[in-house]
Amino acid sequence: MSSGESNQVISSSNWNVPNGLTIARIVLAFVLFGVLECQYYIAGLVLFLIAAVTDWIDGWWARKYNQCTVLGRIMDPFADKLIVCGTLIYLATIPAVTDVKFGLAIWMVVVIIAREMLITTIRSFLEQQGRDFSAKMAGKLKMWLQCVAIPACLLWVIFSQCNEPCKPAWLYYVMVVSVWGTLLVTLYSGLLYIVAAMKLR
Repeated sequence: MSSGESNQVISSSNWNVPNGLTIARIVLAFVLFGVLECQYYIAGLVLFLIAAVTDWIDGWWARKYNQCTVLGRIMDPFADKLIVCGTLIYLATIPAVTDVKFGLAIWMVVVIIAREMLITTIRSFLEQQGRDFSAKMAGKLKMWLQCVAIPACLLWVIFSQCNEPCKPAWLYYVMVVSVWGTLLVTLYSGLLYIVAAMKLR
């Protein structure tokens, strides 16, 4: 899921397709949490993938048609973090994911959320001063890894509801690599943002 692009021309109208998709994604997040609460994991997987696709569409649309707005730069990252962090919290309560060797652990989710809170605070403070604090490539890679790790975890939960032989070995490795990759890139990208912020005066 993409972060706002600060190098784009800021449009004066908030009523456009990208912002509409962002608002729809926020609503979709609460529907997603509802189905996860009810343990409808297939529906949760579908809703998460829809959210990821619409996030890419609204970012592409905003850049192509110069429809970036201040509202969009605020709400788009919020929608991303709401969906990703909220879904990770739900996944961290599912034994099928947390009990597997090298699987998702609660402390990993805490680290990811702490990083998001810290960077959001830094970005907000600096942009209030007119500083450019747009997303780094490592931050974008983190989002792509999260968009692999979360569906992989949801698929693992879905397969875990079947008999033991039903779980494919490749899915285990995809889940483990993407989860740990997400954690490592989260820490690395967070460090890059902090260093970049320290250089700004």
